Amino acid sequence: MSFNGIVVSPGIAFGKALTMTSQMPPLDFKLLNAEQINQQQQQLTHAIELLISHLQHCQRHLCQECENFQLIDADILLLEDEELQQQLHQHIKQFKVCAAVAIDRIFNQQAAQLSELDDPYLANRSSDILCLAKRLISALHGHLQWDLSTLIEDTILLADDLTPAEFAILPLKHIKGIVLESGGLTSHTAILARAAGIPALLNYQFSQHHQAIKDGEPLILDAMSGELHTSPTAALLNQLQQKQQQEILRRQALTAYKDKPSVTQDGHSITLLANVGNLSEVSHVSDVGAQGIGLFRTEFLLMNAKALPDEHQQYKLYSEALHSLQGQVLSVRTFDIGADKEIPYLQQSQEDNPALGIRGIRYSLAHPDTFISQVKAVLRAANHGPVRLMFPMVSQIEELEDAMTLIDQAKAQLIEQEKGFGELSYGIVVETPAAVFNLPSMLPLLDFVSIGTNDLTQYTLAADRTNPHLAKQYPALSPAVIELISMTIAHCKQAKVKVSLCGELGSDPQVLPLLVGLGLDEISINPTSLLEVKAVLINGRYQDFVTHAQRVKGLTRIDEIRTVINTVNCN
Repeated sequence: MSFNGIVVSPGIAFGKALTMTSQMPPLDFKLLNAEQINQQQQQLTHAIELLISHLQHCQRHLCQECENFQLIDADILLLEDEELQQQLHQHIKQFKVCAAVAIDRIFNQQAAQLSELDDPYLANRSSDILCLAKRLISALHGHLQWDLSTLIEDTILLADDLTPAEFAILPLKHIKGIVLESGGLTSHTAILARAAGIPALLNYQFSQHHQAIKDGEPLILDAMSGELHTSPTAALLNQLQQKQQQEILRRQALTAYKDKPSVTQDGHSITLLANVGNLSEVSHVSDVGAQGIGLFRTEFLLMNAKALPDEHQQYKLYSEALHSLQGQVLSVRTFDIGADKEIPYLQQSQEDNPALGIRGIRYSLAHPDTFISQVKAVLRAANHGPVRLMFPMVSQIEELEDAMTLIDQAKAQLIEQEKGFGELSYGIVVETPAAVFNLPSMLPLLDFVSIGTNDLTQYTLAADRTNPHLAKQYPALSPAVIELISMTIAHCKQAKVKVSLCGELGSDPQVLPLLVGLGLDEISINPTSLLEVKAVLINGRYQDFVTHAQRVKGLTRIDEIRTVINTVNCN
C-alpha cells in the first residue's frame, strides 16, 4: 500500500516506522467515584514506575559525565520524590480527578515556581518539568515517547511536526527518512532536512489512515515521487533499491563539478555560496566546492542550548568557522528569533501572530544586550578572516540605523575592554515588500544585500510558509515575487551594491537560469544541492539565461511560469 505526500527533501529511504506525535487525549475533568479514585492512584503509581524504568534504560546508553545523563538523572529523582508522589495521590483523592489532571496541575505548579527563581539554571528547568509531565501522561496511557538516542536500527520517523529544536537532537545516523503531517515547503524543519540530506515528505496524514502504521513496520520512503510504501513487496523493494542506486550514481557523477569554476559557457561568473546552520556543516562545505558561506543561521545554535551562548563562546565558534573556511567569506546572519523559531529558555512572550510580531531585527533591537554580545563576538572573529554581518527582517531605514548605532556601541565596548577586532561588511536580508520599496534609502549604509525568498514569498502572498494546505497553491515563483526580486536587483545594481539570494529558491537547479538571468551576483545554496545547481550554471550560457528570465518576467500566471521553468534542461 502507498500514500502520497509533498516532497521537501528528495531521496529514497528504507527503514522501520517510528511514530512520534505530540498529540495526547484531552484532559478529562469528570469527577470520579471512590472506586475510580483508587484505580487512578494505582495507574499513576504504575506510570511513574514505567517512566522511571524507561529513563534508566535510556541512561545505559550514555556516559555518566555527559549532560544528557545528568538531565535524565534529575527527572528520575523528581519522579522518585515521595513528597511529589503524595501530592499527586492526594490531589486525585481530594478533588476526585483522574491522574492525568493531577499530573498536569501539580507539575504546572512546580514549573511556575521554578520559573520565578533568580537562578537562571533552575528557571530554565521549568520547561523540563513541563516536558516530563507530558511524558508521564503518555506513560499513563500506556505509550512512551522513546528516547531517540537509543535507536540502533534504520528508522523512518513519522511525526505531526518537528520543531528545529527537536530536529537538532535527532540521531541522524539512524534517521533515514522523515514524514510529517504538517509544516511547509520552506519551514525550518524542511530546510534542516534538506541540509542534512534526509529524504522527507510533508502533508502526509498518516494518523488519519484507516490502516494505522505500526511502530517497527518496514517502510520505504520514495521522496523522489512523493510516496510512502507500507508492507512493500519483494518486487517493489528491488525496484526502489535500483532507483536509489541510480540516484547515488547520479550524485557521484556531480562531484566532477566540485573544483570547476562557477562560470557559464560564455564566460559569465557567479559566486556560489552555502547555507549552513552549525559548525559541522561549515567544515563540510569544501566537499561540494562552495566559495564560502552565504548564510550562517546563527539562531540554530540556540535551539538545543540550555542558555544563551556568551560573547566568548560565540567568538570561539565564529573563529573556528573562519579557520575551516581558510580565507573564504563567512556571512553571519544575526539571531533570527521569533515566528516558528522559538527558543525555550528565552521565555518569549506569546503572540497572536508571531510571524508578524517580534522577530528578526525587531527582537534584536528589543534586546540590545543580546545583540551587542553577538556583534562583539563577530567583530572579534573578523580578525581571523573575512566576515559579512547581515540583519534579518529589516524593512525600513530606522531599523537599520538603530542596528548600526548598537554596532558603534559594541565597538566602543571592545575598545574600552582592550579587545582587538576586525572590519565587517554589512548587509540586510530582504524579506518583505516594504524592504524592497525602502531599499534605495538603506543602500548607502550597506555593502551587500541578500534576498530571503522564503519569507519574501510569505509576506508578499500573505501565505503562511508552515501551512501544508498552502504548499501547493502558493509556490515561490509567482509573478509578484519575481517582480520584487527583479526590483531588488535593479536597486542594488544602480547603487553598485553586491546582491545575493539565500532563500530555498536558490537551491532549485531548474530556477537557476531565471535567477542568473535576472542579474544576481551570488547565490547561496543548501550544500546538498550545490553541485547540481553548479552543473546547470557551468553547462549553460548567460545570454540564454537572460532571454529565459525576460520570458518568465513577461508571464502573469503561476501555471505558465511553472510550465516554462519545468521545461528548462538541467542535464
